[in-house]
Amino acid sequence: MIATFALVAGGLLALFLIYVATRNGRFRYERSGLIQAPPEKIFPYISNLKLGSQWSPYERKDPKMKKSFSGPEDQPGGRMDFDGNKDVGSGSIQILKVIPNERVELRLQMLRPFKADNLVEYTLKTEMNGTRFTWAMSGEGGFFGKLIVVMIDCEKMVADEFSRGIENLKELIEKDRPNEPV
Repeated sequence: MIATFALVAGGLLALFLIYVATRNGRFRYERSGLIQAPPEKIFPYISNLKLGSQWSPYERKDPKMKKSFSGPEDQPGGRMDFDGNKDVGSGSIQILKVIPNERVELRLQMLRPFKADNLVEYTLKTEMNGTRFTWAMSGEGGFFGKLIVVMIDCEKMVADEFSRGIENLKELIEKDRPNEPV
């Protein structure tokens, strides 16, 4: 009886692991929001790693996060190393590419809670009522990443943080706007 149970459980585990292995390991999570301001008012907050602390949802999860900066603050090569609590983890973020008032590409390398190497993109597009800010992250999860995605809704978890960050940035940028007639 126990041997049969162990054989069935082992078979189910093997099928589950085969299922996980056949899943696509690439991912892309993206959210955007409209900020009522021109791109040039928003851009410094997405291109300068130090100013990112004013709106990042991760900073609010761990206000005591340890950070160190190196390289130019708002140009390729600029880097922030961080070590935070269990909600933030530890790793580094480095500026790869900057197109003034349009786009910033960053490399996010996580060390904890698990290793990851992802591309983060901030994009600004002018619209009639302001600027659309888009925050995206993409990468390759490997087998461990595939397993996590099967067990946890990573899209929702990451995208919810992106949405909070967009709202934080919107609030920061729009608070200085004078009242306009309706």
